[in-house]
Parts: sequence; structure tokens; C-alpha cells
Amino acid sequence: MPRASIQALPLLLLSVALAGSTACSSQTSDGSETGDESDLTEGSAEARAVLALVNDGAVTPDELLREARLTLDVGKAIIAHRDGADAQPGSADDDPFDTLRELDAIPGIGPATISRLFEYAKRKGLMGAATEVIFSPAPADASHLVRIAKEIDLAQKSIDIAIYSYSDAKISDALTRAVARGVKVRFVFNDGGADSRAPVASPPKTTSGRLEQAGVDVRFINKIMHHKFMIVDGPRDEMARAKTAHLVTGSANWSSSAARTFDENTVFFQNQEELVLRFQREFDNMWAHSRDFVGKELPYELSTTQIPDSAIPDAPNTDVLFTSYNFSVNNTTFSTTGKSTVADGLVAGIDSATRSIHLASGHLRSREVAEALIAKKQANPALDVRVYLDGQEYISQYTHQDQVAKVQTCLAAAGDSAAKKRDCLDNDFLFGYQVGAAGIDVRYKYYAYRWDFTYAPQMHHKFMAVDGATLYSGSYNLSDNAEHDTFENMLVLKGAEHAALIEAFEANFESIWKTGRDTDKLAAVTARIEQGGAFPIVFDPMALTHAEVTALKNKIRAACPSVDTPLFRSAAASHTVCQQNP
Repeated sequence: MPRASIQALPLLLLSVALAGSTACSSQTSDGSETGDESDLTEGSAEARAVLALVNDGAVTPDELLREARLTLDVGKAIIAHRDGADAQPGSADDDPFDTLRELDAIPGIGPATISRLFEYAKRKGLMGAATEVIFSPAPADASHLVRIAKEIDLAQKSIDIAIYSYSDAKISDALTRAVARGVKVRFVFNDGGADSRAPVASPPKTTSGRLEQAGVDVRFINKIMHHKFMIVDGPRDEMARAKTAHLVTGSANWSSSAARTFDENTVFFQNQEELVLRFQREFDNMWAHSRDFVGKELPYELSTTQIPDSAIPDAPNTDVLFTSYNFSVNNTTFSTTGKSTVADGLVAGIDSATRSIHLASGHLRSREVAEALIAKKQANPALDVRVYLDGQEYISQYTHQDQVAKVQTCLAAAGDSAAKKRDCLDNDFLFGYQVGAAGIDVRYKYYAYRWDFTYAPQMHHKFMAVDGATLYSGSYNLSDNAEHDTFENMLVLKGAEHAALIEAFEANFESIWKTGRDTDKLAAVTARIEQGGAFPIVFDPMALTHAEVTALKNKIRAACPSVDTPLFRSAAASHTVCQQNP
């Protein structure tokens, strides 16, 4: 199956810089390390983090032994130097380390020791916030799946996972290793409910069953669980860990197709206290009201920390919206209240635009968002508004008119009932055609005459960039179903601290907006049809306008009328090639 072009994976902020002096190290007879210089560049952010750690008067030799894996003698030597002759931190004779060279002069310290100190400094949050995004499709060895497995291997205390779809073997192996070394793993899994209803002999063979056999506690909720996030060493039992936890979230499920075929994003955050606390509270809410997958007997452990609003920093440029804000809960049953928190947030973002709105989404079935886009474009025709959707969102003018007529019929039958009228309007209405007809540039990732999930290299992003300065991104499909029947999230990030991430998403949008156009794949597909004989009706993805899709479909239909027969319709996966009429 052909795949879309691979996008770059930019490292947005600091990574471990081992590009300083080239040091050699050796070991003494007692196993301690010697060396003349550090591998970290003097004066770098990494070096400052190490110095902040060793100069912290609260840090003890036991802590350096336990957390940084230094020998006790080396830890004592560091603290003795820092505290001075009176061995009391914070006194007049203290001698803090001014440079890595000064630290490196302590007997037994060399590059590897300083590297371990740096790793601990990162976990303590001394490096500041760091963010990286991986865009799919990507090579197998550079995908978000590989990076997630590495994050799991770094866990020391806990892992909390909320995922819609999961099937990656490397992540399974990493979770098994984590449990074996004593890490507590909790897993809210959308498939947990279906797995629990499998025949009596089957649950141990299900994905949930295999997770529980490995010691991962699996539970599920009564609504669709569409999140794709993980918290590593988070504040479930210790609030201070919010400052150092690793958070992973985005649009991508943990599957091969999400890594190597679909257009996706996965964002990796470090030292983002506010986001970690908000996602931890979201997880804790689901976990506390979840239902058990009955597999291996495992203890049901709730978080011991409470996270009130007062405990969460409220930075003006960092936020996350959850559809759970629209739900009430009674025991293990979540119910919809009718609020539309995420759609309202997106509408506010659209209303704020002054230069551009770039929206990439698998679906556009949210009436609030579609109507806000149309109103904004009508109010400011010069505004750069572009919408990129998956091919399954394409409908003909006739189909659009038919869905409009059905809504009008429904509203007429609803009479004076406000609830019934809401039901008429909050149906699965496809807005791509209507938004395009209003003068907004709309393209579809088009790859097949007939959409079928078995071969669809989907445009699966769910993000919107406003004025190149604000990013909305997460798991949220733009639909009423996502808003009121599904657990979803949508990050809201802006300002200088998130500028590099926003720029990366904008660059990705520009790339996918031109899918297949630089090489004129449309001309190649058209020429293949015109050659006669058999031709593919599943092809390399292209970013096409509504008019371009319509023309291509008409050409395929004219050349091969059998594409619309019941046989082709009912077995799309078996009919990816069509034979033209003689």
C-alpha cells in the first residue's frame, strides 16, 4: 500500500548536548571514575542544571546515591565542598561549584558521573520545560512508537495511560519491563469493555488480558475513551512530581498505521507542571469512575494526591480543554450535560483570528466550528482560512443537498421542542462542502474512489493554528459525537514558550496541504485512466479541491461504471482495481 511522504521530526527545544570537550574517563581500583573534563558544554543550559543540582543546599549524599546513582563517597565529597568547613549549607563559608571543571576536580567524578547528575537534574525540573513533536508518517525506527517505548523505559515510579487504540509490540515489551522493575502501571483502555465481554476462554488472549497478565491494571469507562496520552512518573502519589513528569499526548494511536501511514502528531512534554496536573486530574477522574476488566487479580489503586484548582498553575499561554467538562458522573456512569467546552474554545479561537486559520482534521462535523469558520471568512474575506480534511469527508453537491433536506424535515417534525431541534442539528452532518461553498479553501486527502478503513492512509490530525501564534491540538474530532459522547482533549498553546512547537505544526500544515501536488500525482492518475485497460481506484494520496475530486470521480465512473455496483460497494477492500469497458 503506498504511503504519504515522511515529514521531518523537529527537536524543538533543548536536547542533551554532549558536544563539548572530548573527554576520556577511566576507573580507579575501587571502581570510582576519573576524568579531566566533562562531556557537557561549559555554560550550557545542561551545565547550569547540573550546577543547580549540586549547589542545592537541600540535596544530600543519600539523595545523590539513590537518585543519581553516585557512590556514597563521591556524594559526600560533593556536599562537603558545597557546604564548606562547618558542613552547614547556607552559611558564610559555603563554596558552591561555579563551573563543571570545578565539579570535575572532585576525586571519582568524570563524564559518566556528570551525565548521571544531569539526568537527575532533568527529572527534578532544573532544565526548564522541553517539548518535542513527532509527525507521522515516519520511518519505523523514528516513529512515535519507538519514542513512547523509550519514555516507558525511563519510568521509575508510575505510568498512567489513556488510549483509544493500542497494538504495538515494542510498547508491550516496555510495559512488561516497567512492571518487572516495580513501576505501577494503570491503563484506561477503550477496548477494555469489549475485551471484558469476550467469551469465557478468550479474555486472557485479548489485548486487555495480555496487559493484565503482564501486571498492568486495565479498566474502562462507559463512554468512548478517545484520549491518546501517557503520564510518566507523574503526581499520582506525590504532588512535587508534577514538575518533572513526562507527558505524551496527540492525535496518534499506538499502532503501526498511526506511525507509518496516517498523518498524525505526538507531542512529548517535559517539566510542564500545569499540563501534567491537568492531565493527571483527567486520568484520576476516569480511573475513579471506571469499570474493571476482570483478568488477573490486581489491586485497584487510586491516586493518593488530590489536585484542586488552587494547586494548578494557571499560566496565560498554556491550557488544555477536556470534553469531560461536559459530563456529570454517578458511580461509574458518565452522562452528558449539554455543554460544549471544546467547541466553544475552538470558536473563540476562530473569532480571534486576524491573519490566518489553518485547520487539519480527519472530520469536520461540528456545526459550531463550521459556522464560526464561515462567519469569520464572510466578515473578513482576505483572511487566510484553509481547511484540510480526510477523503471520507468529501460529499457531492447532491449528497449535501440531501443532508440539508433531512435536517429541515427533522426540524419541521420537532415542533416547539428545543431538545428535538438540538438533536436535528447535532447529527452527523458533513460540513466540508458547505464550508468550501462559502469561499473557504478546502482540500481533501484523497486516495481512493471509495473510502474504506482497510486501505485508508487517513488524514488523522486534529489541530488548528490561528495567526501562526496559537495552537489547538489533541485527540478531539470535530464532531458533536466527540463533544458529548467521547473523552477527548485539546491543548491550547501560545506565546514565546510554545512558539517553536506552533511553528512546527504550521510547517507540517504547509507540507500536507501540498500532498501529491509538487509531483502532480493527479495528472499521473488521470493519464493512467486514459491509457485504457485496468487501472487502480486506490492510489497515492493527493491534496485535492472539491472540484478536483469531483472531476476525478466522474472520470473513474465513466471509464468503469462497475465501480458503483453492489459488489464493489460491499467489498471495497477486494476491489482496488477496475477494468475499463472495451
